[in-house]
Amino acid sequence: MMTDPYKTPSSNGNYTNDNNNSAKSTATLVYILQAASFIIGITFFVAIIINYVKQDDVKNTIVESHFRWQIRTFWFCLLWTVLGIILSIILVGYLVLAANAIWFIYRIVKGWIYLNDNKTMYS
Repeated sequence: MMTDPYKTPSSNGNYTNDNNNSAKSTATLVYILQAASFIIGITFFVAIIINYVKQDDVKNTIVESHFRWQIRTFWFCLLWTVLGIILSIILVGYLVLAANAIWFIYRIVKGWIYLNDNKTMYS
């Protein structure tokens, strides 16, 4: 028998789906905010704040791996953006920024597809 990956046992041993639907909705919101950051940059920071605030709510669900994916996306994207800006003085930075943008789009698309397919990110 296959169990729903969004269900976790409650204190009485029964499975509940309410918190897990909420967790999936939160992860979807974060992917939307990350994507929107191409137009409105501040949404990238709102997304990471949501990830850290809601991190305990997604423990022991497949959404936990999506939060880890989103958090790592933020920090590595921020790192490569800063390096790209610094290196833009010698023109190489523009290549770094372009590669970072492509990588960022890839991370959002892959994560969102996996979330909709109920897959973990690191399988």
